[in-house]
Amino acid sequence: MKTLCGRVNPTTGALDWVEEGEEYDYHQEIARSCYADMLHDHDRNEKYYQGIRAAVARVKARGEKVVVLDIGTGTGLLSMMALTAGADFCYAVEVFKPMAEAAQCIVEKNGFSDKIKIINKHSTDVTVGPGGDMQEKANLLITELFDTELIGEGALPSYEHAHQNLVQADCEAVPHRATVYAQLVESDLLWSWAQLKPVEVEGARLVPPPAAGCCAGAHSVCDIQLSQVPPTSFTPLSPVCTMFRLDFSKPVSSAPQFHSSRFSAQSGGRAQVVLSWWDLHMDPSGTIVCSMAPSWTYPQPEMAPWRDHWMQSVYFLPAESLVTAGDDLRLTVCHDDYSLWYSLQSHRQQEVPSESPPSRPCCTCQAHLVWTRPRFGELNDRQRTESYAAALRSVLREDGVCLSISDGSLLPVFAHMLGAKKVFSLENRRMFKQVIEQVLEANSVRGGVELLEVRPDQLTSNDLRGEQISVLMGEPFFSTSLLPWHSLFFWYCRTALAGLLRSDAAILPGSASLHMAAVEFQDLWKIRAPCGTCEGFDVTPMDEMVQRSLDFRESREAEPHPLWEYPCRALTQSTAAMTFDFTQCVPQQPISSQGSLPLIRAGCCHGVALWMEYHLTDDITVSAGLTKPISDQGDCEWSRHRKQGVYFLRPAWESSGDGRAALSYSFTFEPSLGDIKMDFSITNQ
Repeated sequence: MKTLCGRVNPTTGALDWVEEGEEYDYHQEIARSCYADMLHDHDRNEKYYQGIRAAVARVKARGEKVVVLDIGTGTGLLSMMALTAGADFCYAVEVFKPMAEAAQCIVEKNGFSDKIKIINKHSTDVTVGPGGDMQEKANLLITELFDTELIGEGALPSYEHAHQNLVQADCEAVPHRATVYAQLVESDLLWSWAQLKPVEVEGARLVPPPAAGCCAGAHSVCDIQLSQVPPTSFTPLSPVCTMFRLDFSKPVSSAPQFHSSRFSAQSGGRAQVVLSWWDLHMDPSGTIVCSMAPSWTYPQPEMAPWRDHWMQSVYFLPAESLVTAGDDLRLTVCHDDYSLWYSLQSHRQQEVPSESPPSRPCCTCQAHLVWTRPRFGELNDRQRTESYAAALRSVLREDGVCLSISDGSLLPVFAHMLGAKKVFSLENRRMFKQVIEQVLEANSVRGGVELLEVRPDQLTSNDLRGEQISVLMGEPFFSTSLLPWHSLFFWYCRTALAGLLRSDAAILPGSASLHMAAVEFQDLWKIRAPCGTCEGFDVTPMDEMVQRSLDFRESREAEPHPLWEYPCRALTQSTAAMTFDFTQCVPQQPISSQGSLPLIRAGCCHGVALWMEYHLTDDITVSAGLTKPISDQGDCEWSRHRKQGVYFLRPAWESSGDGRAALSYSFTFEPSLGDIKMDFSITNQ
């Protein structure tokens, strides 16, 4: 059965009606899942296997048969491990229907279908007893219910229900327990993702709204590959603190709780950020440990296992505070059934009574509801601000009338500060408009900047008070953009506004170019690589299901990734594959580009990195990709502010680096769709 679904096109801004089958969402979920990353995580798999073998042995030593409940079974891997270790029967619960079907195929292919029952339900809906999903309660509980924040996937309610209804009172559990760690730090880099800082423009100072300065921010976790945040970018103010433990072999409560760790400050500074991660202890003695600690905590960082399904967490304190070395401090973590948040108290503050934990941070300024953390970082980037200010200065005239098209941008304020006669800014979303109004109020420039809550294609001369636009500007940034070229929405806006522009109007940026380079990923390739066998078990049905999902829709598309978190080496030079001239309207006919790049460095070519560069003027360019030229060894340094595009090659290609092989590329920009079709292949020269 097909249905028509309306979706806003992020590039053209139009509402597209597309015909989708009822299975489309399933295919999307499967294609973009990280099951391959988990199956390639040998450290995770081996630690689970060791813990399962030890737990099965402990149950058998009591003279009992081993009945396993595996919640969140995924591919059924852990259930198969349990049977291989000597378990008698496994109930494997998986709520996601396509995944449950894949698990059924996998257990059958490996010869375990008579001893593993796949239950396609949420574990809290599973029943025990005659006619129920389980004939008896389990005495070994195996789970993989965790996310970067440990409890964010509903682990606590699931454990709570399982102990009350599905497992025996003296059950074994793998993992046996989890330990959450935290470290208090000062970091200008990380703090720039939490609050808007004052901005200097041409000697004038733009200040954030007072409401933003006293706002506790968003409570949601910032999950990143903390291994890619160099220790030089933060100052530890505390030791690594053990915050709390969860024992999964005993009844677990999902009720809100809080825990504190007391310490003496290691050094003085501004307490701003909490870095957090957790370990899984697979056995009661804690000898089998699967750690999420960032690589720089290891004596040999290169030995740290890589994983993308579990990363590390960054939490921003409600407000920064000054601490002195030796201060007696207490770090408190609170959690409900799905999320954590942190607070800091000094010895000078009143002790928090046990019945009154620190409240959850809540955004009161609205900025944290409209600006993402990378966006805060982008707005706080001084070098980037200077580039835009210099470009504006070069095109502004005393009688200049500016129109800004970007979501929640500070460019209108910059234009006013640089002397524009009048500045208009289109803010289609009410919350963005309200945040920028607060910025204008805080800087006493409300009269010089007028915010218009109207779509570009509906803007009229009356909205502009009869003025004609002499400078059309944009970053461009749009909250609906996922892939780098979605920002071409600016081009469509410029086209819709053509009749309101002066004949000599300046367009800033004047053009944009799509850049590319073939790359070898250190680890990111694992999220899309076939698994074949995993720890001796055949999981090819999972590979086949993912491939079918990719063939369904995703096979010729790139996907967005923040490449600063995922080290890679360029095996080719970078090149501008396509250029888009914003001084002209969007063309009626498609634009095509073809070429090839020799593979000049040895390595495994996993895919192609893609990014946009915006040419504000002839000599000022802002890159949303590489921030430095590629080094002689192929090392890449990526912008932290925007995601880049990644097109994974299937299969990957081994390059000898002699330049005889080349990456051939073909791009076609289809104006009516606002889409870029792309194709890549490796050819021998």
